[in-house]
Amino acid sequence: MTSPTNSATDTYDLGGTLTIPRLGFGAMQLPGRWHKPPIPRETSVAVARRAVELGARHIDTAAFYFSPAARANDILREALHPYPADVTIATKVGPLRDDTGRMYAEAAPGQLRGEVERNLRDLAVDVLDLVYLRVGRLAGDAADPIGERFAVLAGLRDEGLIRHLGVSNVTRAQLDEARAIAPVAAVQNRFGVLDQQDGALADACADLGIAYMPFFALGGGHAPLSGENLDAVAARHGATPFQVAIAWGLARSPSIVQIPGTGSLAHLEENMAAGRLVLDGEDMALLAVA
Repeated sequence: MTSPTNSATDTYDLGGTLTIPRLGFGAMQLPGRWHKPPIPRETSVAVARRAVELGARHIDTAAFYFSPAARANDILREALHPYPADVTIATKVGPLRDDTGRMYAEAAPGQLRGEVERNLRDLAVDVLDLVYLRVGRLAGDAADPIGERFAVLAGLRDEGLIRHLGVSNVTRAQLDEARAIAPVAAVQNRFGVLDQQDGALADACADLGIAYMPFFALGGGHAPLSGENLDAVAARHGATPFQVAIAWGLARSPSIVQIPGTGSLAHLEENMAAGRLVLDGEDMALLAVA
């Protein structure tokens, strides 16, 4: 499922009630990375503020996004609170992370309320716009049922602590399991121009009216974002491979909302400019086998 164009003004109706631009911002890198020099606090705060100035109205975060020096939720609160009325914030619960950064376990059903309440406190809000149940730590487990844990989040939504529910790092079977319990507004899985294995689920989300928000759409730092066809399309447009990767997702499916993250002001400007990049059918055909 592809479209020949995309636009910086494209929007998506998240859960049928929250209208957001399809190019948002991921907060994972704001605290800096483990075992690397910390990002100055003033830089992280400036990046978060600039993202909103440039049009990002959907911000993706998590309480387990932290480094020895900082926490993403604290940075967002400092930078943006009180939050603009048209800004939505998504967070994730599930993985448990110790002070060394190690994800050592997944939250049991009885721990999920505490994780949701921690996000409410850290972000200084009364209700969370979108909360994902993140399955697995760095890798999902297709055999692991999620119904009991997702039902806890559904109960918290019924209490008014959460507006919309999502699932992350899931299979189609796990998505269906969650949907049998409560409406799912968004899926967040690994997907990108050089990692298109989840394409069938992205297309299913479009058919079901569910937002699909890829993580590691720009490679995730695990491998260079480079390929012969990707580089050719970038050269044709005078763009970077990162900008093409963002634009590809926006053109790939009308349900995709891109949430690239960075701790750099220059990289942020580059990412947000990708919303103005128009890919045609020839580009998309090349990138189908990027």
